[in-house]
Amino acid sequence: MKKHVWGCLALIMLAACSGTKTENTEKEGVETILPQQVNEVTVMKLAKGDFNHELVSNGKIMAREHADLYFRTQEVVAKVYVKNGTFVRKGQKLAELDLFKLNNALAQSKNSLAQANLEMQDVLIGQGYAPDNLNAVPADVLELAKVKSGYEQAKAQYESAQHELEQATLTAPFDGVVANLFDKAYNMPKSGEPFCRIIRTSAMEVDFTVLESELPLIKVGDQVEVTPYASAAGKRTGSISEINPLVDENGMVRVKAQVNGGDKLFDGMNVRINVKRSVPDQIVVPKTAIVLRSGKQVLFTVKDGIALWNYVTTGLENMTECTLVDWEANGLQEGMTVITTGNVNLAHETPVKIIE
Repeated sequence: MKKHVWGCLALIMLAACSGTKTENTEKEGVETILPQQVNEVTVMKLAKGDFNHELVSNGKIMAREHADLYFRTQEVVAKVYVKNGTFVRKGQKLAELDLFKLNNALAQSKNSLAQANLEMQDVLIGQGYAPDNLNAVPADVLELAKVKSGYEQAKAQYESAQHELEQATLTAPFDGVVANLFDKAYNMPKSGEPFCRIIRTSAMEVDFTVLESELPLIKVGDQVEVTPYASAAGKRTGSISEINPLVDENGMVRVKAQVNGGDKLFDGMNVRINVKRSVPDQIVVPKTAIVLRSGKQVLFTVKDGIALWNYVTTGLENMTECTLVDWEANGLQEGMTVITTGNVNLAHETPVKIIE
């Protein structure tokens, strides 16, 4: 009986010792896995400076100069010398109609004009004037001779036939690229529709819109960066050329900017526009310095190793920075140390460690 009691006591003591050892081991493991660390942050001094404002919008490329070319005479197209995308020089031949009827009409009108001229000379001779010295003929007599002979009418018909013959050949009005050419040779061109369009690619512009509230931030001459969504075209630079002084029903204002090096840009191409301008005397902080707490913007400052939050309101923004509005009313002052990173999980009066 005594041996049994001593055995039970021994087992109880062994179990107690084992439990204490296990508890200590688990506690040490937790402390190893979850060490007590101070939040590490980076900081900057709050100070006024220049803010590089960047306004982003979408727009379309437009040719500042283009010409729709028409055939004025209804004849079959004889030859087409170019195709869409062909670069042409001023005066270069693009296409021409069948010239047989037009040349024939010109020859007939030329003959009629010659006959009318002879009849006018006969009238002048009958009036006693030399037909080879028209300057000596009185104006009223000469006018009567032209009417009787039909000279003026014949001359008008000849000039009309000559003009139609000239219009039967399309030439480029300036250097540019051919577009919207769909008619083929040996076919009648569509009546009332342009045969093709010539686009001056060296004079391209972009048409885009900005918000009414953004008008004070742009002016004529500001530099812009144009990025086509067709990445092969590459980025282009330019400058704002005009601002339409009218706000539409959506609160938008149309703006145009000239684009440099537009030889790879197509009329109607969709692009993204970045307008960059330096705004002086602003409190500028990185966007990473602003966090949200209960739906409000918060900026953390550091004092004696403690993070203190401050409610703020942001103003202008670009890709990486923003400005602060009414910062003095929110208790901020120039020279304060502001946390820029490491602030995601911070609370008010959290100890922090500043790192470089």
